[in-house]
Amino acid sequence: MFEASDIREWRGHDVVDADGHKIGVLESIYVDTGTDQPYFATVTVGLPTRRRLVFVPLVGATVGPGYLKVAHGKDQVKKAPAIDTDGELPAAEEPEVFAHYELPYAPGTGGERRLARR
Repeated sequence: MFEASDIREWRGHDVVDADGHKIGVLESIYVDTGTDQPYFATVTVGLPTRRRLVFVPLVGATVGPGYLKVAHGKDQVKKAPAIDTDGELPAAEEPEVFAHYELPYAPGTGGERRLARR
């Protein structure tokens, strides 16, 4: 897995799917609050007048020269839950992000958020 301090340096680089198709541009990293390890990335997608940030898991992702390759297809990522480019993910919507990728979701033992933006 990536070191959180290293992956943040990739902000602004292209994000591509397993076939090399460009999905968008890496905007930020969300870490798992239980482990402090990078778990999701937000990717800027859409037309200049309708940009949004979609979530994509970092499980199985690799880095290359100037890009981040994720394990999910472009179509699936573009249909993922999204937030405005200046928005934040509401705690109540975290389960939806995990469900889109069929990932298990469990909040912290005290009901804490599972994801935190870094």
